[in-house]
Amino acid sequence: MEKFETLQPTRLYVPDVKTGKPGKAATAPTQFVGRLPVDLHILVLVRLPIPDFPAYARCSRSLSNLSRHEKVWEVKWNALRFAKYTHFQALLDHLEDAKKIKDGGLMKNMPPTLDVGDVDDDFGDFAQAQVPTTAGFMAVEEDKDQVYASISSMRPPTHLELYRRAHQLLKPYTTSLSSPPHAILASLFPSVPGVPPVPILQQSRILHLLLLWLSPQIQPLRKWSDLNASLRSAVDRHEANLLAAFDIAESRKDEKGMTEAAEASWEVFDGVGEWELGRVWAEKREVFYEAAKWNPMDNLTQQSQLAFDAMDEFMKYVLKSFTESGSVAIRVFPPESLTILSFASKLATDVIAEYITPLLSRAREISNDSFLRATAACFKESWKLVDAVIQVSSSRPSQSNISRPQAEDVIYRMFEDNMDEYLDEEIESLRNALELICRGWDRKISEHSSSTTDHARFLSSQNPAQVKRNVLASFTDVLLLPVTIVPKTVGMTVGAVGAAAGAAGSAAVQGLQMLNPQRWAGNNTTPEGYSQRFDAGGTLFEIGAEDDEDDEPPPTPTRRTSGELEEMTQEQPPNITLQSPTTAITPSWETLDLFLSLDVALELIHADRESLKRADAFSAYPGHYGHKVQDTIEEVFILMLQALAERHLKPGFGRAVEKLHTFKPDELQEPGQRVAPLVQFFELVHIGDTIQSMVQVYFDKELAPHIDKTDFLNGVVREKKRFENVLDDSVAAGLNAGTDVLMNQVEHIIITRTQPREYYPAEDQDLDLGITVGCSQAIECLELHCKLVKGSTSREVLEVFYQEIGIRLIAILQKHIKRQIISLNGGFKLIADLNAYHAFIVGLKVQNITTDFSHLKMLGHVFVVEDAKDLAQIVRDATRYGGSYRPEDVYEFIQRRSDWKKIEKTVDKTMYNLSFKEDCIVC
Repeated sequence: MEKFETLQPTRLYVPDVKTGKPGKAATAPTQFVGRLPVDLHILVLVRLPIPDFPAYARCSRSLSNLSRHEKVWEVKWNALRFAKYTHFQALLDHLEDAKKIKDGGLMKNMPPTLDVGDVDDDFGDFAQAQVPTTAGFMAVEEDKDQVYASISSMRPPTHLELYRRAHQLLKPYTTSLSSPPHAILASLFPSVPGVPPVPILQQSRILHLLLLWLSPQIQPLRKWSDLNASLRSAVDRHEANLLAAFDIAESRKDEKGMTEAAEASWEVFDGVGEWELGRVWAEKREVFYEAAKWNPMDNLTQQSQLAFDAMDEFMKYVLKSFTESGSVAIRVFPPESLTILSFASKLATDVIAEYITPLLSRAREISNDSFLRATAACFKESWKLVDAVIQVSSSRPSQSNISRPQAEDVIYRMFEDNMDEYLDEEIESLRNALELICRGWDRKISEHSSSTTDHARFLSSQNPAQVKRNVLASFTDVLLLPVTIVPKTVGMTVGAVGAAAGAAGSAAVQGLQMLNPQRWAGNNTTPEGYSQRFDAGGTLFEIGAEDDEDDEPPPTPTRRTSGELEEMTQEQPPNITLQSPTTAITPSWETLDLFLSLDVALELIHADRESLKRADAFSAYPGHYGHKVQDTIEEVFILMLQALAERHLKPGFGRAVEKLHTFKPDELQEPGQRVAPLVQFFELVHIGDTIQSMVQVYFDKELAPHIDKTDFLNGVVREKKRFENVLDDSVAAGLNAGTDVLMNQVEHIIITRTQPREYYPAEDQDLDLGITVGCSQAIECLELHCKLVKGSTSREVLEVFYQEIGIRLIAILQKHIKRQIISLNGGFKLIADLNAYHAFIVGLKVQNITTDFSHLKMLGHVFVVEDAKDLAQIVRDATRYGGSYRPEDVYEFIQRRSDWKKIEKTVDKTMYNLSFKEDCIVC
């Protein structure tokens, strides 16, 4: 036994001779036959007709070898599609068995003859390049096959061997193709007495295999083109016979006969175009010829409003027809034919789309709103066909190759013609609706600019933060309401949060009533309530008496116009005033909190959500329109944010800031009363913060499923951040102006409520160590308004606000001290005031201003030190006040002492080592 050669590893890189490092990858040299590379010869052979192979092989021994190349015959063999049609292999075995039987019978009845070859044989062996004709190749190859039979059994057959077998078995059928067209089938499958006829399924498979063989990819014979034409005519006649057989079986309700005919017809179908038998079967369904029974205009009421009861009945009939016919189709048609899917596609295009088109055209003429609602409703109704397809196909899972995406594509393709117009109109209509809401609010503001209205306020509640939480909880419940896209005569709703069409829509209205502040109050003793009063010119939220009967059904809203915003109406209970006498806002001052409205925010969100829900119905659209729908969904939310920020929040806060700048402290009538514009502005801040929270809830519930919230480059995420920045900037600007108003008021209180001798009492007056009235009222004012703003904005903004109050209060107190004359006894009263201010600042919990007030409180000690030298030492101590006050600053304060003239020289001499008698030249 010969030794096996040791396998060597393949070198991927050739090492450099000089450096020894790996070089470029080693590549095999290109092989040539003549002047052309081998690959080019193979490409030529792949496209070469079979009869030309011997001539090509005779050119040289190298070309003879190439003519047997495995790549060439792999292409030829794959053209017969044995990998796809696995039953072809059994068909060849059957043909081979039939050929052996036929050849055996003929040999018994024929005298011995000398085989001189077939001059018309176009395919044989071309291993021997010197053989002059192809006639002898077949005999030589047959001998080789016998000689090497044992060897062939030990290895899989080559593609050349596989193809040669198919070629030899199919070629005898070409003789029949030369018959007249009407006689080809009879010649191919003759009726022999005593011999069972060829089954129609077998006939279809033979015809199909012949079609693949006599194809441009193989070109097995010289006259393949003419033979292919004859075969095509025979196949057409065969399909016509099968169609007739199918019709006869269908008329007899013979599903077995229908199945046999359908399978035979599918076997001969080449996959080009539409399957004839399946198409003809679908076209005969009665549902395609009953369009006159259904009028699309029945979906419009006499008032030109949408009511899709008619389309609901239409779809029930269409789905019933589809289910009945589809149940038969899934039993009789091959699963690979996807006849149910083709039937559904034709039903969607020729029946449903024909019903929808005039309805949408008419809705477009009525109003944009009607068109948008009708489009979404039609899509929802049409989508029922998808569920019907899945239901029918799942009745026999083994006979169904239909997936849900395939069923959905039927409706998607059918509805594509409407998508461009719908998506463009959705954006444009929403933009107009938002603009209409903002203009209406601007008009309402201008009309009521000089009037006051008693209405609900956050600050009227004992716990504004709890009120806000209850509002957001109710708003969340509203967002969870079911949404009905398809309008019906009974219970018709088009939006999730309102906008009832016609006289119904109770679900959305009940959801809106959940925002009633009667439910906000919790354990508060003060009843509060919002009611819907658009028609009366009021706001959506107004004060109303709490109903005694909680189970009373909600009022029914009415729709006023189809092209404008829907307006809700309901009976309004008597209004009550929530403000107590001690906290009543001066009625002469214009209510700044009217510049912002939760009603407007709700209207904007309602309009946006209605549009979003319509677009969301198309969110699963694939391909190009899927991207457009996604862009539309994002644009819908962006438009709402822009309208809310630029048309409502920013102008509202801007108007409020302008009004704040016009306020003068002396307008206050009674001590201890709230600063009217400041309270109203804080109410405005609460409203703005609530609006931001509502937007966040809306974003989390409705839009977050459609986008990646962590993608900071996403347009929605960026616009939402910009919206929050606009609100923060507006609140900050307002708080800055509000701080001016508040501190002006505090300074006014300190000045007007501090008596002239408050810190310089008479000598015989008893020592009072309590704080002054001015200090008490100033702190009361500060505490009152700091509590009002707490919980209305972020902690960061609140700290800035507190810090600004502290800085300005220090300046006011320093100015106030420098205006006073302070005695030793009065100094104790000043220290009491400074301690009170310090305690207030400590309660704000802002560290840097707390430190400043500690130094200010320490500064008060300079007014109770009797010894002038000790006082001078205190003034000279630059580190005593942590750098907040320099000695020259403290020197200014001690000049307000009532005994300053007496101690001035001593203080100066101690501080600066000066003696006016000794050092002063003038003296």
